Amino acid sequence: MTAYDGSVLGLGSRMLHRLRDVLERDLGDQAAQAMQEAGYAAGDELYDAWTGWLAERTGVADPGELDERHLSQQLGAFFAGLGWGHLSVTRLGAALAVDAEQWAEANPESGSVAPSCHVTSGMLAGLLGRLADGHVAVMEIECRSRGDDRCRFLAGAPETLQAVYDGATAGRDYRDVLGG
Repeated sequence: MTAYDGSVLGLGSRMLHRLRDVLERDLGDQAAQAMQEAGYAAGDELYDAWTGWLAERTGVADPGELDERHLSQQLGAFFAGLGWGHLSVTRLGAALAVDAEQWAEANPESGSVAPSCHVTSGMLAGLLGRLADGHVAVMEIECRSRGDDRCRFLAGAPETLQAVYDGATAGRDYRDVLGG
């Protein structure tokens, strides 16, 4: 376990929105990958912060020992406390669905036509990968930036999310692919 050392910074949502705008302007299609990579590094640090936070709040020293029934509540409270917004986690077939109705990275005024919470996708992959002690892929499938009611991220094994992607390109709904 790594104790929380205060290394997580509080940054405003407008900074994230502006960063995305500038990177998309300057990098085009490569912006999403750059933001996901940055988010992945943040996810690693956030896992360490969450570990310390969770131990102080619940006495659970290792997040891997947290009962899955409490994951949503504890992770949601942690992110809300950091100012990202509240999220919930539910099992959806072979994946986890991570939902946020009010999420800091989402910008409903952006006019985006595609899911665009790239930092969050990377951040969740880093954090959940540490929790699972393995590689976790994350894909945003609904996004408030493009007008959806919520941001929804799917997290799971890379092959599971590849099947979701392949199904979506063939016109299938992700819930049908996941069996949820």
